[in-house]
Amino acid sequence: MTRIIELSQIGGPECLQERVINLPAPAAGEVRIDQSRIGVNFVDIYHRTGLYPLPKMPGIIGVEAVGTVAETGPDVTGFAIGDKVAYAGFPAGSYVSERNISARQLIKLPDDLPPNQIAGSFLRGMTAYFLLEQIGRVTPGQTVLIHAAAGGLGQILVRWAKHLGATTIGTIGSPDKAQAARLQGLDHAILYREQDFETAVMDLTSGRGVDYAIDGIGGDNLIKSLRTTKPFGITATIGQIAGDIPPLDLRHLTNRFLARPSILAYVTDTEHYHRAAHAWFNILRLYDFPAATEYPLSKATRAHADLEAGRTSGAIALLTQDGTPK
Repeated sequence: MTRIIELSQIGGPECLQERVINLPAPAAGEVRIDQSRIGVNFVDIYHRTGLYPLPKMPGIIGVEAVGTVAETGPDVTGFAIGDKVAYAGFPAGSYVSERNISARQLIKLPDDLPPNQIAGSFLRGMTAYFLLEQIGRVTPGQTVLIHAAAGGLGQILVRWAKHLGATTIGTIGSPDKAQAARLQGLDHAILYREQDFETAVMDLTSGRGVDYAIDGIGGDNLIKSLRTTKPFGITATIGQIAGDIPPLDLRHLTNRFLARPSILAYVTDTEHYHRAAHAWFNILRLYDFPAATEYPLSKATRAHADLEAGRTSGAIALLTQDGTPK
């Protein structure tokens, strides 16, 4: 029997309900994965709240997991029972203990990186590669503004940007979170509850602005992020946890560039997917990141509530073998 977390209706974390189903044998080209850890990302919240609608309801959310190949369907090559694998991307449906999924979505895990090091960070790591090396093309000497710099993605962005030789400025919610970001190399922390980040950025850059701003906040925050970039700088908008992005006056884009990139669209290309995954594995070999905050699968509602409330720092993963509740 397969345990699933089903989204019964659009709404709050309480709409995530545990059920048990019978999983059929994998179809042609599919592999059954015995999942050990499931990544929790903001896109899961967007699916739960209906901002990004699922194809059907009730449905299952989640776009990444790590696990072990338990069974292969017909016409599958390159994978064997017992292989350690990860995947990320659409279709959603990773909040389950077992899953049948196309073999084309799987990435074999390298022997030198344990699965628990990758769980919860896989999509975030590929996102950092996409944003910094493909969209922003960050080079030594540039300055990068990273919002929520102590979050799961934020800490990776800080470390990777430093790896590329950039100066990093991050917005942070508390002194404790600022310290977590500094451990990844953050140069300048802005406590956004105490300081106006736009003013602080301009002060830190002597009025020039940053080369690149990465905004996962949305709402009115995006307009301010745009104003912090220097002439011909780039702002990437990658989320909207503060609310819908308001209509944009094109005058804000005078001599500035705005991108709205999607990692989930980027990894639909197999070559891009494998390149991003292995770039992330290489960063994991070089640097240490905090272990993911882990919740039992049965506590998915708590994981969502904590992520939305900003009570976590770093990656988040659901354990399919329930341990001590968080």
